[in-house]
Amino acid sequence: MLDKHRTSSSATLREPCRRLPCRPADARRTVQRVVAERRRACALCCGTEAMEDALLVASELTTNAILHGGGITGFDVDVDSGGVRVSVSDRSDELPVAAPADARGHARPGGRGWPIVCRLARDVRVAELPCGGKRITAVVPLR
Repeated sequence: MLDKHRTSSSATLREPCRRLPCRPADARRTVQRVVAERRRACALCCGTEAMEDALLVASELTTNAILHGGGITGFDVDVDSGGVRVSVSDRSDELPVAAPADARGHARPGGRGWPIVCRLARDVRVAELPCGGKRITAVVPLR
């Protein structure tokens, strides 16, 4: 699941980040703004459930970068007719994993963010960055 190549789509509206989000709430606001701008520009249809999924994915990816990745080093939002593409970069080379259960088979606190991202997104990619760290890109469909 680790890609060494960047992919891009020519049919996306890219949001240049002037400032990296410091908190998941900042990431959610950026996603809301970019989707709203795209709706106005292209009569894009994005249902409430799809928007909630995109906001949750953005929140989980940024939270994971903060808690497990040494901080957010990059953040991008792209929107096209197929979905909302959220990319979050961090300093860690380690791949995301779901938290394993304890010895008795009980779930430990935390560790649910990565499975949530994988369940809600149509396409999830992890790419190594040339100067270290990784970029995780998830595409949430706009049903």
